[in-house]
Amino acid sequence: MTKKNFPKALSVKKIIGPSFVILALGLGSGEIILWPYLSSNYGLGIVWGAVLGITFQFFINMEIERYTLVKGESVFVGIAKFFKWATFWFIFSTFIGFGLPGIIAASAKILATVLGIENFKWLAIVLLIIIGLILSIGKTVYEMMEKITKTIILLGVPFIFVLTIFLCSKTDLIDLGKGLIGMGNGYWFLPPGILLATFLGAFAYSGAGGNLNLTQSIYIKEKGYGMGFYSQKIAGLFHNKKEQKIKLTGEKFDINNQENIINFKAWWKTINLEHLFVFWFIGSFSIILLMLLAYSTTFGLTGNAEGINFIINESQVIGKILTPFLGTLFLLVVSIMLFQTQLGIMDSTSRIMSENAAIIKLKNTPNKTINLSKIYYIFLWAQITFGIILFLFNFYEPKTLIVLGAVINAFAMFVHIALVSILNYKNLPKIFQPGIIRKIIITIIFLFFLIFSVIVLLEKLGLLNINI
Repeated sequence: MTKKNFPKALSVKKIIGPSFVILALGLGSGEIILWPYLSSNYGLGIVWGAVLGITFQFFINMEIERYTLVKGESVFVGIAKFFKWATFWFIFSTFIGFGLPGIIAASAKILATVLGIENFKWLAIVLLIIIGLILSIGKTVYEMMEKITKTIILLGVPFIFVLTIFLCSKTDLIDLGKGLIGMGNGYWFLPPGILLATFLGAFAYSGAGGNLNLTQSIYIKEKGYGMGFYSQKIAGLFHNKKEQKIKLTGEKFDINNQENIINFKAWWKTINLEHLFVFWFIGSFSIILLMLLAYSTTFGLTGNAEGINFIINESQVIGKILTPFLGTLFLLVVSIMLFQTQLGIMDSTSRIMSENAAIIKLKNTPNKTINLSKIYYIFLWAQITFGIILFLFNFYEPKTLIVLGAVINAFAMFVHIALVSILNYKNLPKIFQPGIIRKIIITIIFLFFLIFSVIVLLEKLGLLNINI
């Protein structure tokens, strides 16, 4: 293979994008629904879990980015070289974990409340079809996703911030400060009566969650980070009708060339800063704001525990304290953010499954000509069809779907944390591998998800009874 030069690092401003996309994937699950749901029912003593969860995901994502930065290929390609079964696992676990359309169901339910529609499942079906059309018409899928997510986050988060400032009290802020260190109202860390499955689901969704974290590898490749500069991009359904020779493997560079090493270190510093600010800071800020808003407006009210009704309660309180118009606008903003999250999830999961399907297809015939974009759209519309079928059979309660998917994805997370760690150890030259501190942090994160997943599984099987 002809060796390429490791590209020079760009400024943080020029590479901003992938972290917005991965952040937006979590806004509709953990940030808008699960963590605010918990704070509305149990108070702010669990804020520590949200911040710790997104901190864990920062380090998980950076190890995923590390591989693609050096190799210019996705982690799926690298993992498949060592674990042949991994491609099938990623397709299966991604479809099962995210095929449940809980987020779009929540978006439709909230929008139906605004429009005065009683049965929201038909609206949810329409929204799923709209998502499919949006993802099918762009010239390149990634560029369109980046523009949409940036716009919604940069408009939605400031709106939530202003509402929270007007509605929270000094006492609420004190409770928030206590919650950051795990001190709740009469409890430490975990409140009495909380379901471990719901807490684990919220923890796993502090950010993207599940296999979605792995799409960061594909997004930075398409954005052109490091050796991803030389990679191909997925075109829109109506913009790429020809079969093409797909090259999923990355490019090589001379690791003995000092300039290449300097360029890598510059890239590594830049992408850490970009992800720290966009994903961790804006993500943490968003979660805290939404939890504080839910606590300030709905804590102690009846009906909060019933699905996503706490969001409806929030809008009613906002309308009474401020003006009915702002209560309605709050519902619309939340519905749009949830819709955008489902849009991003559909894109990410379709990328994951199509890339792994392509790896399987090219395994025995490396020079075979295939259309990766076509495979992408097959998986996209398969997920949409699956969601529509669930809705038609009246399986559409949002919180149930989201919690079930979250628990499945928490299990998938400890699997991919282990696989990426092994991959970086086996396939990256020592100079590009993580340092001892990051290795320790990743080990702690892996053990956390492993132990918590086992506890929840045993509890669900009736083999373990934990009363908090």
